[in-house]
Amino acid sequence: MSRELPSFDLVVATVGRADELGRLLDSLEAQDYPALRVLVADQNDDLRAADLLVGRPLELVHLQSEAGLSRARNVALEHVSADVVAFPDDDCVYPPGLLLRVAERFAHDDMLDGLTGRAADSSGLSAPSWKSSAATLSDDNLWNRAISFTIFLRRSIVERVGTFDERLGLGSTEPWGSGEEIDFLVRAIRTGARIEYDPSLVVQHDVRENDARIGFRDGASVGYLLRKHAYPARTVGRMLVRPAGGALVSLARQNGSGARYQLETLRGRLRGYFGARRSKMSA
Repeated sequence: MSRELPSFDLVVATVGRADELGRLLDSLEAQDYPALRVLVADQNDDLRAADLLVGRPLELVHLQSEAGLSRARNVALEHVSADVVAFPDDDCVYPPGLLLRVAERFAHDDMLDGLTGRAADSSGLSAPSWKSSAATLSDDNLWNRAISFTIFLRRSIVERVGTFDERLGLGSTEPWGSGEEIDFLVRAIRTGARIEYDPSLVVQHDVRENDARIGFRDGASVGYLLRKHAYPARTVGRMLVRPAGGALVSLARQNGSGARYQLETLRGRLRGYFGARRSKMSA
């Protein structure tokens, strides 16, 4: 028996980008998926995003937001009405047929609450940290199996979880300027949501270099989440040992930049974990 395919609301928070946003919108048009709406949460103080939306065949909703990735997504969440919600970055690309593949998974599994996929660059290369095997996500194994632009959630789960933590994400005034989507997934999973990781679902995004500043930022976000969600000591220990071990390996290979990245990641995790203890955790 055939099943009706779900509709999609894609939440796109954008700031400072034009060419990249246009490329994303081109890739969404190429999906040729009939039940698709794009909610553009625009943080720009000019018309660069608005101009790109004119004349598009997509169903587009242009929303204005104050600065901050989580804040912008929360503005858009007030308007979602589709069956499935996703969060593509304004500089990623959906490969042809991606939405149809995701839709078929949801249509044929009523008990599936969400899907995550893998990030890869235009040549198909993923960062080594991505896991190669499929898995049901838990709050312990999701760290290398999800990133915001590869997440697809039923609207019922999004409504159950609520809003993004505005202390997390790019544009936050706090040191923890990423990890908002991991926080959202942890909260979803702890409500009983069944979310599957499928590494064959790929979204194109440039692979990030080992920038020490990003290592500290992302590390601080991980530390914040470990404290916020009261992860057990064994998990905290593991998350601190990994970058320490990575730094030693990089030094043994005479990879100075790699060692700096790992050490800054460790410093960030310590800053986030112990700094978060002194801060009030938001929902």
